[in-house]
Amino acid sequence: MLPAAAAEAGVTQSDFDPVKRATDRRRAWMRPILLRAVLGDFLITAVITAMLMVNDYRSLTSAATTGVVAAIIWCTLLQLRRGYDQRRMSEASASFQTVVGAALASMAVLGLMSYVAKVELPRRYVLVGIPAIAVFTMIHRMLISRSLRRMRAHGQALQRTLVVGDGLTAGAFARELATVKDHGLRVVGLALSSLDVVPMTRGPQLPVWGVLSEIPQIVVDHDLDVVIVTGGGLSGDSLRRLSWALERVGAELIVSPGMVETTPSLVSMHPTSGLQLLQWERPSGKLGRGLVKNLQDRTIAGLALLAASPIMIATAAAIWLTDHGPIFYRQKRLGLDAKPFMMIKFRSMVVNSDALRANLVKQQNSTNGDKVLFKMADDPRITKVGKIIRRYSIDELPQLFNVLKGEMALIGPRPPLPEESEKYHDKDNRRLRVKPGLTGLWQVSGRSDLSWDDAVALDLRYVDNWSVGMDMQILFKTVRAVLKGDGAY
Repeated sequence: MLPAAAAEAGVTQSDFDPVKRATDRRRAWMRPILLRAVLGDFLITAVITAMLMVNDYRSLTSAATTGVVAAIIWCTLLQLRRGYDQRRMSEASASFQTVVGAALASMAVLGLMSYVAKVELPRRYVLVGIPAIAVFTMIHRMLISRSLRRMRAHGQALQRTLVVGDGLTAGAFARELATVKDHGLRVVGLALSSLDVVPMTRGPQLPVWGVLSEIPQIVVDHDLDVVIVTGGGLSGDSLRRLSWALERVGAELIVSPGMVETTPSLVSMHPTSGLQLLQWERPSGKLGRGLVKNLQDRTIAGLALLAASPIMIATAAAIWLTDHGPIFYRQKRLGLDAKPFMMIKFRSMVVNSDALRANLVKQQNSTNGDKVLFKMADDPRITKVGKIIRRYSIDELPQLFNVLKGEMALIGPRPPLPEESEKYHDKDNRRLRVKPGLTGLWQVSGRSDLSWDDAVALDLRYVDNWSVGMDMQILFKTVRAVLKGDGAY
C-alpha cells in the first residue's frame, strides 16, 4: 500500500515498482497490436468456419456457434505456439512457422475430437477450411508486420535497449543494430566491461552509462526494456546472475553469440553436462536438400523457357536485324569447385567487345578502386538493343539452358571469370563451393550498383545459409527487381 501522503501527491505504485513501470510502458504500444491480431484471427476463423457449416445445411445459429468455438480453439493454439509474441509477429519466417504449426495442431485436435467424442466433422472443413484459415491468418500477420515496420520507421513501438560488452564490440554491435529498425530495438546506451576503452561510433555518440556491475541500476534509472550482452561482456555464472537481476527490474536479456550471417535453421542448441552448446550445421549437410534444389531448379528452368520463348524469339530477331551479328554470346566462367563451363547469354554488346575490354579495364582501374569485378555504368560497347535487354535482364534468359544442363543453379553466387578468380582472397574462394546462379542475393540487393566487397558479402551469406525456402524468396524478389529495372547496366 502507498502512504497517504504519496497518494495525495499523485504518486502511483508504478513509480516504486520497476517491473510494473516497464510492463505499463510496453503495454501502451503492444496492446493495440495484440488486440488487432487476436480480433483478426478470431474473425477469420469464425467467418470461414460458419460459411462452411452453412453450406452443409446447418442452421445459422449452429454455424455461428461452431465458428466461435473454432475461433477460440485457433487463437488458443496460436497462443500456445507464442503466435502473439510481438517479435514473432514482426518476423515473416517466425509467423509462417507459427501458423503452419497451429494448422497441424488443429488437425490433430479435430481428429482427436472426432475419435473420442464421436463428433462428425465435414471433410471439407479439414481439407479446405483449415488451409484457408491458415492462409488468411498469414496474410493478416503480414499486414500486422507491415504496420509494425511503419511504426518503427517513425520511432514508435521500439524497445529501449542497453548494449553490454567491451569497448571494441559494444560500439560495433550498436552500430549494426542502428542500420535497420525492423527488429524493434533502439540502442540508447552502453555498459562496458571497462571504461579504459570507450567505443567511437559513426554519427551521434552513444552515452556510456556505467560498467557491468551497475547494469540493474542502469535499467531502472533509464527505463530500459532490453539488455543485450555481446562478445567480451559476461559469460557463465555472471550471465546467469544478471538474468536474475533483470527479472527483478522487468527487463529482457538477449545474448549475442557472435555468429554473423547465420540463419536460425542452421544453429541448434545442445545441452551437455549442464552447458549449453551451439552447433553450426553445414547447409550441404541437410539430407536431401541438394537433390530437392537440383530438381526444383531444372523444373522451374524448363517451365520458364517455355513461358519466355516468345520474348526470347523476339530478342533474337532484334539482335540479328540490328547488326547481323551472332545472337548469342558464350563466355568461359567458373562453376562448382572452379570447374569451367561456357555460359550463354544474348549478345548485348558489339561483336568485338572482348577486344575492347582491356582498354576499358585500364580506365576503370585508374578511376575505380574495384580491382576484381569489371563493370561500367555507361559501357560504350553496349548496343541499343543491349541497353533494353540488360535493363530487364532479358540477356540472362539463355542461362536457363545452363541450369537445365546442371552447370548453373537458379539461385547462387555470380559465376566469375577465370581472371577474376585469380584475384580472389582466401574467403572469396568460398563462393565457388556452390553452383553459380542465374540470380542471387546480389541481384535483389542492388544488382550492378553493389561494390565488390558488398557483392562478396552477400554471396558468402548465401553459401553459408542457403536453403530451398531461401531460394524461393530470392526468386520472388528477383522478379520484382527485374520489373523495376533498378541498378542494371
